[in-house]
Amino acid sequence: MARRFDLVAIGTGSGAASAAARCRQAGWTVAVVDHLPFGGTCALRGCDPKKVLVGAAQVTDWARQMKGRGVQFDALGMDWAELMRFKRTFTDPVPASREAGFRRSGIEPLHGQASFTGPRTLRVGDEEIEARAVLIATGAWPRRLGIPGEEHVTLSDQFLDLNSMPRRAVFIGGGYISFEFAHVAARAGAQAVILHRGQRPLAGFDPDLVALVLDHTRKMGLDVETETAVEAISQTPSGLEVQASTGGQKCTFMSDLVVHGAGRAPNVEALNLAAAGVQMSPAGIQVNEYLQSVSNPAVYAAGDVAASGGPPLTPVAAYEGGIAAENLLHGNHLKPAYMGIPTVVYTVPPLAAAGLSEATALDRGLKFRVHLEDTTRWYSSRRTAAACSGFKVLIQDQTDQILGAHLLGPEADELINVFALAIQMQLPAARLKSVIFAYPTHASDVAYML
Repeated sequence: MARRFDLVAIGTGSGAASAAARCRQAGWTVAVVDHLPFGGTCALRGCDPKKVLVGAAQVTDWARQMKGRGVQFDALGMDWAELMRFKRTFTDPVPASREAGFRRSGIEPLHGQASFTGPRTLRVGDEEIEARAVLIATGAWPRRLGIPGEEHVTLSDQFLDLNSMPRRAVFIGGGYISFEFAHVAARAGAQAVILHRGQRPLAGFDPDLVALVLDHTRKMGLDVETETAVEAISQTPSGLEVQASTGGQKCTFMSDLVVHGAGRAPNVEALNLAAAGVQMSPAGIQVNEYLQSVSNPAVYAAGDVAASGGPPLTPVAAYEGGIAAENLLHGNHLKPAYMGIPTVVYTVPPLAAAGLSEATALDRGLKFRVHLEDTTRWYSSRRTAAACSGFKVLIQDQTDQILGAHLLGPEADELINVFALAIQMQLPAARLKSVIFAYPTHASDVAYML
């Protein structure tokens, strides 16, 4: 006989955990299912371990920048094996801790691959499960490259668990994963190359600031090849040969490591969504404005697996999980809103954004003023010898509200939260400009950005 639950959440990351906890608090019987170690992408294979590595790269980079300015760093460097041991102090405890937390809350943890057998029924291993409702929060996974030799590619989770950093590393794709990992690898002493098939990398970020990042990246010795499409990878006695084409010409790159940074796709292949009648699009599970499947009312989706229109970020997954839970418990009444959500690419230094891009604001016919500046000569950059910093802020003419903020430089990942708060609360720029911040800090620069 099938076991029955009010809610089965597929996945154990932030989206599933948020929904499961809310429904359990309301008295529902709840199970969570995962065939991977409990914890989800962010805690185990994504942002949390990545930021540990980025932190080490930032320390190394800052010390090098400060050479001749009162800091001696001749013996300073990144010990990759030691850094991995430190990183594992964060990731190793997560699965057991997450499962224990579920059990304490009265949520049933199920280990195994979930696969639909009907609109509200699933198989997990050898067990049949029946659910009044299902939340799919399985996240995203590196998309298939579809090239010969793809088996030689190192995925992002594997990069984050490398025991040693090889001498040469090629990163496929010019998105945030490639840039973040390549910046870390370069600070660890690797000869790093990014191969991007498009004209401009980091397409989701402001082009003027990306140009500064690109120039800085190349000056630090990291090679970035644009309009270069990877066509095949092969193993040779001297390493991995990456075959590519650019401008109609063939070219090759030799490497010890080839890392997949060419985009992610919804992680649904093993779910057998067809059996549940759940419709998919390339962007993910098709959901309505309440995060409910458009084709199966018993199914909701949250996070990177859902075609919700929200940015693929961990806090957004947790937010959407909470929205889905409220709609499950009380009927569809809550809709997610994504205005002003900040996002960061953890290059060294970081590049951050919140709100509208300049192109989007123009497409919407908005009237606004733009404040763009390279800030490498500002005190806040000079005192840390920051060689790459700048900002762009968009302010609407009629309302004086901040439409978008784009920051580059040390602590941009923290400062962007000030602008995100202003955008989400719809504060006029003059109101934010009047705030007295601690000085000297990066936040004290805000008034000069408006």
